[in-house]
Amino acid sequence: MAPPNILFILADDMGYGDFGCFSEGLAKTPTLDHLVEGGLCLTQHYSASPVCAPARASLFTGRYPQRTGTIDTIEMRGLDRMSLRERTMADLLRDAGYVTGLVGKWHNGALDARHHPTARGFDEFVGFCGGWHPYFDWSIERGTAPATTRVADDGRYLTDVFTDEAVDFVQRHRGSPFFLHLAYNAPHYPFQSPEEDLAAFRDRGDLTLGVSHVYAMIQRMDAGIARVLDALERSGIAENTLVLFSSDNGPQFGGLGKMNTDRFNCGFRGAKLLVYEGGIRLPMVLRWPAGLASGLTRDELVHFTDWLPTLVGLAGGALPRDRVLDGVDVLPLLQGERGQVCDRRFWQWNRYAPHGECNAAMRDGPWKLVRPAIDELMQVTPEDWNMDVASKYDRAAHTEILREPLPERSPAAAAPSQLFDLASDPEERSDLAAAQPARVRSMEAALASWFEEVESERRAIDDLP
Repeated sequence: MAPPNILFILADDMGYGDFGCFSEGLAKTPTLDHLVEGGLCLTQHYSASPVCAPARASLFTGRYPQRTGTIDTIEMRGLDRMSLRERTMADLLRDAGYVTGLVGKWHNGALDARHHPTARGFDEFVGFCGGWHPYFDWSIERGTAPATTRVADDGRYLTDVFTDEAVDFVQRHRGSPFFLHLAYNAPHYPFQSPEEDLAAFRDRGDLTLGVSHVYAMIQRMDAGIARVLDALERSGIAENTLVLFSSDNGPQFGGLGKMNTDRFNCGFRGAKLLVYEGGIRLPMVLRWPAGLASGLTRDELVHFTDWLPTLVGLAGGALPRDRVLDGVDVLPLLQGERGQVCDRRFWQWNRYAPHGECNAAMRDGPWKLVRPAIDELMQVTPEDWNMDVASKYDRAAHTEILREPLPERSPAAAAPSQLFDLASDPEERSDLAAAQPARVRSMEAALASWFEEVESERRAIDDLP
């Protein structure tokens, strides 16, 4: 059998509770629900980070984000960029003979041409390079390597634009193996949705306006995914196309008054920004009629770093030999065989520069250690935030990476570690640290050792001035 086409669809800030089938109908996602019912659903699938850019860098490289140099979402400081020494999933699949395309959000180099998606393995790109973008009055890029052109708002909703472009890509490349990364920005801020989608949620009366927008944005994306899947069918290539759907991190919660976006997320603790399950445990559903059984679930731990070795191996491509890969090929596992699984995983994230005792976690089998966030290290300065917002609506507002020193901070002492048994407590409600001091000390030491390893590699990067 020929290697399959690969369609990797990634939502932005979407959690388990944003599926209709997992939320008892709160959300409306008939297409995704059908994929869950008729595909292969992973119940312990994890992002590499609770925020966008580091998570995406890890997905594209098969490596923990710190190793790649991508440590934050703040593009005006260049902290979203991957080292130029990294070979991306798109690079490796293109080397294996695939046509490669990115439609939607990039967020791994917004203000540096060396890090543009067409310089990082993608033959074609339609989308935006930053962390978020308006859904109305948009301005995006379209083109092929090495040049793209600016395309202005033509009256369509941005999610629909990305759907249209994905359908076009499928139709144009149905005769050759392709890798299409369809990176919708829904339901990421700003919370904007078409009136015809918003009305049904807003008029219910039991949801905030913010949550109503989120569900409407997801409903629109779900309808778009149906169109893309239909394009695969009409092109006669659905049987041998591997479709994957997930999100980059957990749902964004918070906001004031009517724009608050707190909502159901299957009881998981935390949300975007935090390394509790609500920030990093994500839905993943796959469909490949020619290669995977349908209507099944797998409970083993699968991590973002696993997808590069899995997909490149499936395509018959070669993996990099000059760097550590943190992921493993999970295709045998997906096909019901006894395959490799890595059940020891690590996470850490905070703003500007990594701090090992802040917002860090480790999985070791069913056990999870959490170092809680230190509030001061999780904040963006008002100046950086205002500049970020201005640049999204006025491209001339900021076009170069800031060379100013990073903000100086004097964080409070780290809070005590927490310990959870996810086998019996997936919602992380019962802290067992006091009852398991030896396990806590052992896992703290392992987490500290991992952090020093990846930080040493990051500090050695010399191509991200």
